[in-house]
Amino acid sequence: MNIASRIRRSFFREKRELPISINGSSSRNEQGSDDDLLGVTDELINHVRSFSIDTFKNFPLDGDEEASVNPLEDEDNGMSSSANVKKELTDWQERHAVLVLSKSKELSQLRFKLCPRLLKEEQFWRIYFQLVRNLVAKYEVLAIQQAKIRRMAMEESETKGVYEVEMSETRQR
Repeated sequence: MNIASRIRRSFFREKRELPISINGSSSRNEQGSDDDLLGVTDELINHVRSFSIDTFKNFPLDGDEEASVNPLEDEDNGMSSSANVKKELTDWQERHAVLVLSKSKELSQLRFKLCPRLLKEEQFWRIYFQLVRNLVAKYEVLAIQQAKIRRMAMEESETKGVYEVEMSETRQR
């Protein structure tokens, strides 16, 4: 499945899942927290509005696109490069892309003009994440850390459950 169809599907799924209050407007508190977790801030939106077709057309893509570093491997220094998009987007990057496209009409129109005529979808997102790296890197690192904490908590609860079962079987004897 290519990136464009995954983003399109995620975009429509997210629209259906937005919380609706009684008067029909979406809940700003819940939506605002998603924006904050994904790094879609007013500063980012203003930065994205400055992009043009030339920004993407003239952007130098390195010849070694495949030699990108995984953000999970770069955690020691506390910063991660969101530009490290391999062939596909990470889950966080995909959710970020869907949200930023829904918040920024300019970026959405720019993507429509560029893809697939002038750039491949993967190239577009690689360039985008390099352009906004300084604004979103801390949010991506935070998301990675939270995912690790959740995974460790799940593993801990699974192992704790095993010990409890063993102990209860011992007591019955």
